[in-house]
Amino acid sequence: MTILQKANAACMSEDTAKLLLRITVGFLMLLHGIFKIQNPESISFIGGLFENYGLPAFLAYLVYIGEVLAPLMLLVGFKTRLAAKLVAITMVVAILLAHAKDIFALTATGGAAIELQLLLLIGAVTISALGAGKYSLDAKKG
Repeated sequence: MTILQKANAACMSEDTAKLLLRITVGFLMLLHGIFKIQNPESISFIGGLFENYGLPAFLAYLVYIGEVLAPLMLLVGFKTRLAAKLVAITMVVAILLAHAKDIFALTATGGAAIELQLLLLIGAVTISALGAGKYSLDAKKG
């Protein structure tokens, strides 16, 4: 094995890839949660979306779990599979409530109109399947 191959193997192990995926999905979701903390009126908007489907508006507060708590859990790798499932559920709800009309739509440049939502959803599902890896609090337990 050459020095370059050894360096590549050390830098991008399966555990490093899991860490990178957790940090990416967690950070990007957390940014949405921080926005909602800074702009509490956005919860009213989300509550209205729930009401449009005959559901109680208070369900909008669950966004803090899916966009703040779960992403923080992903970032540190605590109860990672649960956190990833919470993010995935949040993205499914977001797609159905706020982006249903865009599911099959394309942007002006040919991309999927909901590509961000899909990437976060699939990233979360992938994390749920793979687990946290050794660079996590989950790995420290065992």
